[in-house]
Amino acid sequence: MYKFIKVEKIEHQFILTLARPEKRNAFTPTMVNEIHHAFEEANDDDKIKLVIIKAEGPIFCAGMDLKTFENPELDVKNPAIQNENISLGEVFDQLLKPSIALVEGNVIAGGFLIILGCTYVFCNQNVQFKLPELEIGLFPFQVMASLLKVMPEKKALQLCLETNYFDAIKAEENGIVDGFIDENDLNQLINSYDNKSTKAIKSGIESLRYLPSIPDQNRYQYLKNMLEKLKENN
Repeated sequence: MYKFIKVEKIEHQFILTLARPEKRNAFTPTMVNEIHHAFEEANDDDKIKLVIIKAEGPIFCAGMDLKTFENPELDVKNPAIQNENISLGEVFDQLLKPSIALVEGNVIAGGFLIILGCTYVFCNQNVQFKLPELEIGLFPFQVMASLLKVMPEKKALQLCLETNYFDAIKAEENGIVDGFIDENDLNQLINSYDNKSTKAIKSGIESLRYLPSIPDQNRYQYLKNMLEKLKENN
């Protein structure tokens, strides 16, 4: 059903592959909506405990396809899904399952929204990262918001102001990457979810997403209510 992504279910894994390698996996509005649709399927499937994100081709993601966002007529629509005006950052905020990004190619510009939206990020040691927006008179506004989830404000701003590639070591030091791809460690992580409660995982992530919108004095009551609700549904 999808034009720009591929999905596959293997046991408790939902594998989503960016499949626009001829355009360096730059995302269009339709591609964002396809990812959104796929994530909704993963959210609704109680068998799914992990979402794994991969990419075809030598570039993991080159960010937004500016031409299609500036001129929607250039976008190739997918009549099989509903097209909404939703950002990629919002799409990842609505994913209620743990996610693993396996990064084997460079990450550029808006591609950061994908990896910063994931629970775990593992990459090859030769992968490079770049925020080039200032070179064309733009600013990585949405990426900046996502960077604040993993690093202090000062460091996030510095990264947005730099336009050169930086390596995986720096990405790991800044919390963007959690480590390098190792098949044994990866399989151990994936297998560790075998016996974990899908309902508990989903409830915990949902609470984490919603918590910032709740006044401090109401947070413990909200979390207590979520715990009671989870107990009732088990």
